[in-house]
Amino acid sequence: MKLEPLGDSAAVATLGSGIDEGTMAAVLEFTQTVLGAAKPGIIDVVPAYATVTVFYDPLHFPSGSADSFDAVSRFLQSCSSRPTNAPFHSDSRITELPVYYGGDHGPDMAVVAEHCGMSAEDVAALHASGDYLVYAIGFTPGFPYLGGLPKALQTPRRDTPRARVPAGSVGIGGVQTGVYSVESPGGWQIIGRTPVRLFRPLERQAALLRPGDKVRFRPISKAEFESWK
Repeated sequence: MKLEPLGDSAAVATLGSGIDEGTMAAVLEFTQTVLGAAKPGIIDVVPAYATVTVFYDPLHFPSGSADSFDAVSRFLQSCSSRPTNAPFHSDSRITELPVYYGGDHGPDMAVVAEHCGMSAEDVAALHASGDYLVYAIGFTPGFPYLGGLPKALQTPRRDTPRARVPAGSVGIGGVQTGVYSVESPGGWQIIGRTPVRLFRPLERQAALLRPGDKVRFRPISKAEFESWK
């Protein structure tokens, strides 16, 4: 495990590299260990890909940014003594997201289909054929970065990002797929849209998804999309 400071009130623990389920399992395990320790002064613990970022209140640790980081590092090293190379959790939550592919809600479907050398129908069917793992939540509140995109669908981002991408838009960005949780700028190739809200600020758990969850897409018709409640 590699530890580095992030500003004067956070430490980043790096447990691996790349997009890998085994590394993500270790990240989630380590996150649970840190949270379970309930260390005073720890404000937040954020898992993503191969890292765990731990935010802390320096006032709860020795004065001086270096001393605070050293104290937090010792705490994290003690947490790492527990094995974190267990098999990936098989009890991950699976969330099904209905998606209307193509049409007005999938303005880049034709681009993706041409790039991949298949029909729009085949793109939709392949995209919805498997489960995806949430590796990180970020960019905007509740936006899930999903691993598991079939190699045949991997498509580069747009050359020019859009100023506005509607919430619920399902996109492809390189080797990943994701869902825009709120309306925002974005440069991913948009192939469809889900009527499900991924960010709900008035609810106890504002983000529908969390790292370690799995997502399954289900194609729906335009009529079902428009009548969704």
